[in-house]
Amino acid sequence: MPSVFRKHLFDLPENVVYLDGNSLGPLPRAVPDRLNAVMRQEWGQMLVTGWNAAGWMEQPRKTGDRVGRLIGAPPGSVVMGDTLSIKVFQAVAAGLKLRPDRNIILSDTGNFPSDLYMVEGLIGMMGGAYQLRTVAPDAVYAAIDESVAVVLLTEVDYRTGRRHDTIGLTQAAQDAGAVMIWDLAHSAGAFAVDISSSGAEMAIGCTYKYLNAGPGAPAFIYVRPDLAEHIEPALSGWLGHRAPFAFAERYQPGTGIERMRVGTPPVLQMAALDCALDIWDCVDLEDLRAESVRLQERLISGVAQNVPDVTLASPGNPELRGSQVSFSCENGYAAMQALIDLGVIGDFRAPDIMRFGITPLYISSDDIDIAIECISRVFNERIWDRPQYHARKAVT
Repeated sequence: MPSVFRKHLFDLPENVVYLDGNSLGPLPRAVPDRLNAVMRQEWGQMLVTGWNAAGWMEQPRKTGDRVGRLIGAPPGSVVMGDTLSIKVFQAVAAGLKLRPDRNIILSDTGNFPSDLYMVEGLIGMMGGAYQLRTVAPDAVYAAIDESVAVVLLTEVDYRTGRRHDTIGLTQAAQDAGAVMIWDLAHSAGAFAVDISSSGAEMAIGCTYKYLNAGPGAPAFIYVRPDLAEHIEPALSGWLGHRAPFAFAERYQPGTGIERMRVGTPPVLQMAALDCALDIWDCVDLEDLRAESVRLQERLISGVAQNVPDVTLASPGNPELRGSQVSFSCENGYAAMQALIDLGVIGDFRAPDIMRFGITPLYISSDDIDIAIECISRVFNERIWDRPQYHARKAVT
């Protein structure tokens, strides 16, 4: 097996091919024991003293350094906590304060809607003095001009897997005097990221996808080290205060990346994340990427040969996509429900996208071949046309 294959480290159901790690990563086998130890030995026995004795207060920064290694960030530049939506709000608000003479926030129409919703809410709170401008993904370069304060982009398109050029777009934004913020939700743990080399001012991301930290796992925020002592946090939560337990009446921002903390860290979720990150200590991200591309190409080729009813929605060039393969088809939702019943789990994104996350830590060539066979059956035998597969569920 390829050197990155680590399926034995995950608790996956028998007879299931899991191709949805780009939405929610599977459970690492070591996590339940770690959580049990935290609950019984730390929370249970230490009680409130666990904040000091078990190091709960330092978790966000220490675990942030571990995530930072996976995104090419230096120690002390990443902190964990809250949700990705909160981190979007923090980053954009701080970016606007860095460019007070400009009023445009630029993004693209392929960005994850929650990012755009948070920007809309921020603009509303600021009295409409700012404007969100969205353009097609391939039109971002041309839209960057001297009116833009902040460029907010997700590196990998959540629907199609299309991958932006982080180096080129960051340079273009900074040449125009704008602040660059990257959402790495579909990048961290999918391939090697070098946020430092990009020069971007900030980056944000979640940990429940490729990093396998579990549903609701904490998000991260990166601030370029030269800005960390000067950036102004809009959400001045007590744990971002310079001295939280002084209980001062006025907010004073903390030192460096600590100022981007907001509320009390989720200790159990942070412990699950820290345990899940152990897997990455022995994974070469370049090898991971090479195997991901090989498996993606195998899936694309097999589907093209056997399923005429779907169209590749992802870029054909693997250098232009992340670690997912998407197909568009008219009956994509029903087809995905049928496929899940056959034991191949992907997901659906409106209006017509079937998504498959390619995660070589636990996906093999045999899994891809099973997926191709099942996709072929669903379409060629019209299994998707059964009534039970057309009833929409809350989560697609």
